[in-house]
Amino acid sequence: MAFTDIFIKRPVLSVVVSLLILLIGLRAAMVLPIRQYPNLSNTVVTITTSYPGASPELINGFITTPIEQAVASAEGVDYMTSNSVLGTSTIQVYVKLNHDPNQALTEVLAKVNSVKYLIPKEAFDPVVSKATGDTIAVMYLGFSSEELTGSAISDYLTRVVQPVLSTVDGVASADILGGQTFAMRVWLDPNRMAGRGVSPNDVAAAIAANNFQAPPARPRASSSSRTSRPIPTFRTSISSSG
Repeated sequence: MAFTDIFIKRPVLSVVVSLLILLIGLRAAMVLPIRQYPNLSNTVVTITTSYPGASPELINGFITTPIEQAVASAEGVDYMTSNSVLGTSTIQVYVKLNHDPNQALTEVLAKVNSVKYLIPKEAFDPVVSKATGDTIAVMYLGFSSEELTGSAISDYLTRVVQPVLSTVDGVASADILGGQTFAMRVWLDPNRMAGRGVSPNDVAAAIAANNFQAPPARPRASSSSRTSRPIPTFRTSISSSG
């Protein structure tokens, strides 16, 4: 006897089973949630450390590597990418899917603070920022000048343009791409220093005593004194907070 024979001999039972299946389906359609796009949260924590004048090899060995080794043991870290260029170390920490962004940021901050003593004292403090969701820039703005040098443009963008763009409603961050941070390198001659009784600490103290910051100004140059040189161009990326 086949399994379907019982429903042929008992039509009332077949009707009852069909109605039961229909009721279960209606109940599921009204109660069970249906999501075409599930709510997923992906977080990227960026650690940026500036060391003006340092070579990429120095940045990688004394800044990027110690921070990476410390942050790798943080809870919720999926994987990391790093980039060491002239004067800047950038580490991007990708957090596991749907992990608490605030907890991940706290863990990374704690790990970075634990190795700050390993970073050269001449370097700036690491800047840790968090981005949740889409991290692609929504706008790029280009800046160039025939009169200002590359470092002057970077200084103007950092102190004037970037703060204004960051305060615009809906803007999460405004980053400068390709900027040139002003730095000075000094090569010392040990023989001449020994002959004059000057130590490296004396040179460093003299440079620090004559260091000052001036407000940005627009230099004026006549047409006869202008020289032909490539026009430096920089971009500012703007990320949305929504």
